[in-house]
Amino acid sequence: MSAASRSETAEPADNDLVRRAAGGDMRAFETLYRRHAGRVHGAVWRLSGMNEARAQELTQEAFVRAWQKLDSFRFESAFTTWLHRLAVNVALMDLRGRAPEDAVEDETLEAVGGTERPFCAGERADLERAVAALPPRARAVLVLHDVEGWKHEEIGRELGMAVGSSKAQLHRARGLLRTMLGEAA
Repeated sequence: MSAASRSETAEPADNDLVRRAAGGDMRAFETLYRRHAGRVHGAVWRLSGMNEARAQELTQEAFVRAWQKLDSFRFESAFTTWLHRLAVNVALMDLRGRAPEDAVEDETLEAVGGTERPFCAGERADLERAVAALPPRARAVLVLHDVEGWKHEEIGRELGMAVGSSKAQLHRARGLLRTMLGEAA
């Protein structure tokens, strides 16, 4: 079998699935969902303070928005990049809309250290609990910069803060993490 015929029998590319889904093909969109839900969930889970229930809701909301906005996807970047950015924006909008005292719930800390994530090493669970306990804006900057790889300029635009404020929030978040994890500053 030639490479060309093997690629024709392989899974369809994202761009093909997007075109089909934009034309109303629900199965194509379901394939996109199955292919990308894990990464989307991971990003919104971290931004929501490791709140599993909220991350599930935000993941679903991100895919609903993606379905609604498929016709605005211009194929100028990878679909996964577009989807991931949309999902992060959904999580950031949720973060902005919540009162500070609602940002981290007790069940969040239990879910991270409990039996729901048995694959996590002890240190990772400690780090996840500490990240979840950060103030919401500091947590958002830390996750966007250190985990998602955003630049301070992008973070500033998305969160409505100056670049210097983004840098200060990142410094603050890292310092708080060192303190919570018992490391020397």
